[in-house]
Amino acid sequence: GGLDDFALASRLSYLLWNSMPDAELLEFAGKGLLKDDKTLRSQTERMLKDWRARRFVHDFTGQWLDLSEIHEMKPDKLYSEYDEALAWSMPEETRRFFMEVLAKNLPVTEFIHSDWSFLNGRLAFHYGIPGIEGMNMRKVKLPANSHRGGLLTQASILKLTTNATYTSPIMRGAFVLDRLLGMPPSPPPPDVEAIEPDIRGAVTLREQMKAHKTQAVCASCHVKIDPPGFALENFDVLGGWRERYRVSKGGEGIDHVELPNHPRIGQRVHLARPVEAHGETASGQTFQNIDEYKNILLKDPDKITRNLARQLLVYGTGADLTFADRREVEKIVGATKSKGYGFRALLHEVVQSQIFRNK
Repeated sequence: GGLDDFALASRLSYLLWNSMPDAELLEFAGKGLLKDDKTLRSQTERMLKDWRARRFVHDFTGQWLDLSEIHEMKPDKLYSEYDEALAWSMPEETRRFFMEVLAKNLPVTEFIHSDWSFLNGRLAFHYGIPGIEGMNMRKVKLPANSHRGGLLTQASILKLTTNATYTSPIMRGAFVLDRLLGMPPSPPPPDVEAIEPDIRGAVTLREQMKAHKTQAVCASCHVKIDPPGFALENFDVLGGWRERYRVSKGGEGIDHVELPNHPRIGQRVHLARPVEAHGETASGQTFQNIDEYKNILLKDPDKITRNLARQLLVYGTGADLTFADRREVEKIVGATKSKGYGFRALLHEVVQSQIFRNK
């Protein structure tokens, strides 16, 4: 049963190159050899080393992380540091980061936290990391106190999961659950009003959401969504680090200060109340900030692997997974675990799986 050799060749080629199979792959398919495990593995590896595999990097990150939509939201004029150089650098960091994890077969946990990333002068300045000049992206070891590392703290992801004017713990929390942990939350009930933050800075979003959570129908989801959402509150609309909320007007308790990481020297903004990034996970583990929250996630590499396996299978087959596929997904997770959770190893296990070959 399952796909014939030519159908498998087409599926593999569309997964890795987003194109038709080449002559070599068709030759193996014509001889009926592609279903052989070793041949399939060697052909997958050959195709990953080809320049055309960059299409996989571009298209998969576009679908998995919504990276193809990075420029759809133009930030409010409150965030005047947003310029073309920063707009270009944001998704470039994420794609190059993904490519490096794949190329070096780094553990999938690097997507949650790493001590390195790809930066240029503009993005490094935005992150407050000194000593990097020019627009050329390069691999950089991150300072220990940078609060960066992994996908969660990259400006592209932080910008994608927000609105033009303010950050939303609900949007960000739902994104983390869905895309990184494989636990998509249920949509809110139709009669529940969305929370609009007080942009004058008088009431924090956390205070508003307390009232929201008293509704039983909302509480069961918020207990899962809120922790990652609040853990990321130290990052503003553009993914810049903040200790206090930026607001549009001055007033009582609101300071007018100079921004340290703004391309125009002397640019001033109004800052309101301090950010609170602490929380407690659904299982009762507490954290004070994003660094501690990431440490909680890193304790369960199987969850990260399982989600990535599912994301790759849906992308590669074009079909949703069913309850019946769970056992095969667990086989992929187990095999990847035995190989140090390497991401390239995971991709190979996905291609070797019965789901990819047959679905």
